[in-house]
Amino acid sequence: MPKKNSPPLILVDGSSYLYRAFHVRNLQELATSSGQPTGVVFGVVNMLKKLLSDEAPSHIAVVFDAKGKTFRHELYKEYKANRPPMPDELQAQIEPLHKIIRALGLPLISEPGVEADDVIGTLAKQAVKKGYEVLVSTSDKDMAQLVNDHITLVNTMTNTTMDESGVNKKFGIAPYQIIDYLALIGDKSDNIPGVPSVGPKTAAKWLNEYGSLDGLVKNADAIRGKVGEKLREHLEQLPLASELTTIRCDLKLDHTIDDLKILSSDPQQLKQLYTELEFKSWLKTLDVEEVKEEQKESLVSTNKIEKKSNYEAILTKKDFNRWLKRLQQTELVAFDTETDSLDYMQANVVGLSFAVTPGEAAYVPFAHCYPGAPKQLDRAEILAKLEPILNAKQAKIIGHNLKYDRSVLLNHNIHLDGIQHDTMLQSYVCNSVASRHDLDTLCEKYLNHTNIHFEDVAGKGANQITFDQVELEKAVEYAAEDADMVLRLHQIFWAELEQKAKQKELYLSIELPMLKVLSNIERNGVLVDAEQLGKQSKQLSERVREVKKQAFELAGESFNLGSPKQIQEILFEKQGLPIIRKTPKGQPSTAEDVLQELAVDYPLPKLLLEHRTLSKLKSTYTDKLPTLINTKTKRIHTSYHQAVASTGRLSSSDPNLQNIPIRTDEGRRIRQAFVAPTGYQILAADYSQIELRIMAHLSQDERLCDAFAQGEDIHRATAAEVFALQLDKVEAEQRRAAKAINFGLIYGMSAFGLARQLGITRTEAQQYVSLYFERYPGVKKYMDSIREQARAQGYVETLFGRRLYLPDINDKNVQRRQYAERTAINAPMQGTAADIIKRAMIQIDDWIQPEQLDCKMIMQVHDELVFEVRSDSADLIKQAVIQRMVAAVELTVPLVVDAAVGSNWDEAH
Repeated sequence: MPKKNSPPLILVDGSSYLYRAFHVRNLQELATSSGQPTGVVFGVVNMLKKLLSDEAPSHIAVVFDAKGKTFRHELYKEYKANRPPMPDELQAQIEPLHKIIRALGLPLISEPGVEADDVIGTLAKQAVKKGYEVLVSTSDKDMAQLVNDHITLVNTMTNTTMDESGVNKKFGIAPYQIIDYLALIGDKSDNIPGVPSVGPKTAAKWLNEYGSLDGLVKNADAIRGKVGEKLREHLEQLPLASELTTIRCDLKLDHTIDDLKILSSDPQQLKQLYTELEFKSWLKTLDVEEVKEEQKESLVSTNKIEKKSNYEAILTKKDFNRWLKRLQQTELVAFDTETDSLDYMQANVVGLSFAVTPGEAAYVPFAHCYPGAPKQLDRAEILAKLEPILNAKQAKIIGHNLKYDRSVLLNHNIHLDGIQHDTMLQSYVCNSVASRHDLDTLCEKYLNHTNIHFEDVAGKGANQITFDQVELEKAVEYAAEDADMVLRLHQIFWAELEQKAKQKELYLSIELPMLKVLSNIERNGVLVDAEQLGKQSKQLSERVREVKKQAFELAGESFNLGSPKQIQEILFEKQGLPIIRKTPKGQPSTAEDVLQELAVDYPLPKLLLEHRTLSKLKSTYTDKLPTLINTKTKRIHTSYHQAVASTGRLSSSDPNLQNIPIRTDEGRRIRQAFVAPTGYQILAADYSQIELRIMAHLSQDERLCDAFAQGEDIHRATAAEVFALQLDKVEAEQRRAAKAINFGLIYGMSAFGLARQLGITRTEAQQYVSLYFERYPGVKKYMDSIREQARAQGYVETLFGRRLYLPDINDKNVQRRQYAERTAINAPMQGTAADIIKRAMIQIDDWIQPEQLDCKMIMQVHDELVFEVRSDSADLIKQAVIQRMVAAVELTVPLVVDAAVGSNWDEAH
């Protein structure tokens, strides 16, 4: 029986994938040198690879319609009679596609006499009975009838999932009503007759009113008008239509759920197929894939009994000394800590696990203290013996998310200087677009192995215990497995990085050293004035009350300012404000951008926006920040995350320090509560317009580079170019427009978006954009070339080799494709900016630590670094910080850093 937190079983509607790929214009042109079409094969396999990457399943089936007629043709001879035969160029690609799918190790099913839908329905119901959660990958609306608590649909083209509430949102009915709904509206593509004049809205309305098709038939005489007449005229055909649209879930199949386990791929077969079909890019990566498969096979052969016999609890000095000798002699030691808290500032080490060869690991417990726990080795004594290994200059420690382990070990005065590799960071550098890089997900994805989860040994929810309460037998299996899996994953990722020189260098010179830097920043923490925040909370509460009162007066009644439904009624039904946009259900939208547009001309939307902003500031910052102050250090210690944003940017949580507003008075007041202790000051240093400077470097546009080289105000210089003016003739409004163009274009903003931002017509905005590109042709050339490069290779790179994959760059869906194109333009700039500030942080941390300077790096917020420095050395340190930030990289144009000092963060900004 699978665990609840196991990955879902995935059922792929292969026939749906076929036709979606066939209609992608860019794929229609793909063919071998001899003219054999290959676009569908390429498209379907790419979609499958993305699905596998996103979901990391252990079980999957790719289901295709079989040739020939089905039982539905026997029921109704005209079934699918209007469908043209499959195009020859599509038919020719099915056999090689099936071969590749099978060579990838994916179970493929094509059952004669029934449709793919029926096979999927049957397997889905069987899987649910066996305890699986099921994900059906399809774009077929008929599949909505399968949805329940355990079966969800996913449409990889639109990147949307559909659960029970999603079905209701899209169709206006529950999943169990879909069959009746389809019977009423019919299906032209399948030639299933419905009731004439009955469309989706009418069908949903009737089913909501009468509950089912049977209920509707019983009340058919009550339906008025022509549509009622049509219904009554076609009552006899409804049972047939219902039977035709019902997905059968009771087939007797040769395949069982156990047969759907993903197998090892066949590299030789893939090599032959990729060669025949001339998929050169896939051939290049095949060697790496072969290494992965070898590792996967190695792990699959390690069964539970074998694993238990090789996972050892170390309870005696004799056993520890035996393992210590092995650790001293080996080149790499996979290592993990188990602790009694997730808070790295409070946590104590409960035990340590090690692995030096795959399949063999040990756990050294120190502090398991449940009733009946065996005697364990002394923590201080063992850590003292391990310190030469953990801090070795000849680094040999590998782990997963070692930043946490380092921060915890610092509570025991171990600096963990001997870090050689981190598998979380390796995974992130190999594919930053992957949504998750946690150990459990990576083991499922790369090793085809389901780890023991923390909840399996410690429980969950209110009954969850800390690790020091976990029985040792369970703890050994859990902890030793982590070290073992880290070793196996490292072998896979390192083999891949060895094939990618730029990514390997990025990992070794930026991401790995950042681990220690971020650990230092987190532990330094930042001093926050809780009393000041308390006063701000009271002020915000008073202002929120005032805004609410004013809103009630303008509305002429009281209402819930947090209720979209009540806001809709007030703004659009009672006050008659123009409807800017509608929700998927057809209701007037009250989204923030809609209210912003309305706020230009109407006072009530402006008050609603202010209420939202103030309420969020209060709940997120002024109320919450004081609760996060560490009782021991009296500081706030955030957690920085390296392996989240695909561009390489850092994010932070508990609290999130990246999103504290700076453009509003209220936001700046919150920053005033971030203070320096007596005798110290806050130093903030910020890269000026770094992404625009990177654009100048990447595009090598002569005018743009010259403006930066001359130290000109870039927005004023742009305005002068676009509006054909002398620099001293540029007015404030023209500079504002130029600034919007400068930043808008690097984020891929369209003329429509620019028009909305500047409050001008789309035609005027397009003229601005055209003028900009006319004056900066190098920028236009760069943007066009990077889009083409992305389309050709499926990814873009930063200056330092950070690779950002764009799976939707050739997508048929216009919105998804355009978003990918905007990302292709912006990601190299945003990613390079992230790489640059990381390089600067590494240099500054290296400078601070050995010198033992009275200076702490306490925050990083995108392009800004914040320090706590002694007042009497603030100016000297400011100049040294600026110097190192500027020296982080040499671009065609100069880097500029703005820095200031103050008693709090706001003063220093």
